[in-house]
Amino acid sequence: MAILYGIANCDTVRKARKWLTTHNVDYQFHDFRKDGLSAKQLKHWATVVGWETLLNRRGQTWRKLPDKAKTELSESSALKLMQAEPTLIKRPVLEMKSRVHVGFKDADYQDLFG
Repeated sequence: MAILYGIANCDTVRKARKWLTTHNVDYQFHDFRKDGLSAKQLKHWATVVGWETLLNRRGQTWRKLPDKAKTELSESSALKLMQAEPTLIKRPVLEMKSRVHVGFKDADYQDLFG
């Protein structure tokens, strides 16, 4: 079973959930703002897709960060920031067995689920 991680009120997460439901994909939704997210899970994603892929640099949370936090970024500091502020994680994150996919595009999901 696939697990879709994200935030319930995120438009992109809503699109992904709608796609999965429409295509009868069995999945579980995990709202990492409400349900939390372990450092171990975050580290696993970073290992699979890279911390740069996970980091959402387009949102308000990123823009509100102090400049020093943005310029002195490393994997360790980025993971700590994402752990403290889950909205810094690019959404949604789809996990299937050992695969991890970040973001939502209809064509990507078509390829993933054939």
